[in-house]
Amino acid sequence: MMKLDSSTDTAPFVAMALVEIGEVGMITLGKAAMSSGMSNFVYVVYYNALGTFILLHYFIYNTYRSKGPVLTFSLLCKFFMLGVLGICLVQIFAITGIKYSSPTLASAMGNLIPGITFLLAVFFRMEKVAIRSRSSQAKILGTVVSIAGAFIVSLYKGPPLLGFSSPSNLHIQLPVSEYSNWALGGLLLTVTCFSSATWKIFQAAVLKEYPDKINLVFFSCFFGTIQCAVVSIIAERNPSAWKLQPGIQRTAVIYAAIVGTVIRSSIIAWCLQKKGPVFVALFKPFGTAIAVFMAVMFLGETPHLGSLIGAVVIAFGFYAVIWAQGKESNMTTGNVGSLESPNQKIPPLKNT
Repeated sequence: MMKLDSSTDTAPFVAMALVEIGEVGMITLGKAAMSSGMSNFVYVVYYNALGTFILLHYFIYNTYRSKGPVLTFSLLCKFFMLGVLGICLVQIFAITGIKYSSPTLASAMGNLIPGITFLLAVFFRMEKVAIRSRSSQAKILGTVVSIAGAFIVSLYKGPPLLGFSSPSNLHIQLPVSEYSNWALGGLLLTVTCFSSATWKIFQAAVLKEYPDKINLVFFSCFFGTIQCAVVSIIAERNPSAWKLQPGIQRTAVIYAAIVGTVIRSSIIAWCLQKKGPVFVALFKPFGTAIAVFMAVMFLGETPHLGSLIGAVVIAFGFYAVIWAQGKESNMTTGNVGSLESPNQKIPPLKNT
């Protein structure tokens, strides 16, 4: 389990940026593995199972090292729901959506998550909004603009920006039906975004009740893996599909297990506890540019006009929300500083 210095805001920022970079790599390798014939259901089960096995070692070590909060049946039920929202539902829908679309669309649609998370945080009173405040107005406007940009990328593919496809080092032929399935992929990814936002809000609330991040991550991944296995066994009944092929399939599973399950889950739990769900969700737009670059370089995709327009719109909304949060943080710091003036001295108590 990664240990980060939380004394400044730099560590959470860098950690979440690395999560987005790693996640785009995971999406790209997953798309490549599925294009080579791997079942999306098998892929989800295998990498979650391997990641949970790795986390088991941290869980055992943490159990013997220190006494954490007592596990109750109620907490186990909440961990089970975290597995449903954050692993089973999100990952099966996400991987299936990527199969019918592209890593670029998946990353772009992920920009819905900050807006949905912000609205849920306001509803559950994790985020304060004053309609007459400029910072609150910027938050609301940025949220709406980000969602609009994500839908542009999803619903409007547009003409290609280049007259030829970029060379692919993997020489993978994308399915001919990809364009016709673009809307279906976008719909599945939209459901994924709603589930992911709900998962962040719920996990932040559970961490306040049960602050042991290692146990929380392990149990949620453990339950999520079992749930994915049950769904995948029902959906994928071809025995030969469960045979893991060497090469890109094996590489994608190992990479996703380490980066997607172990590192990503641990960092997100840590940042949720330190900075809250809105901070974590705001880093989704960061992956859009990386996804475009990696899809062009490694999958031979040609960037389209819709992706460019949507990315620009998303960027405006993203930075509006960032500006608003920075202004609110400065106002809070200023208020605290004015209440703690160094020139004020408390008079000594007089003996009676």
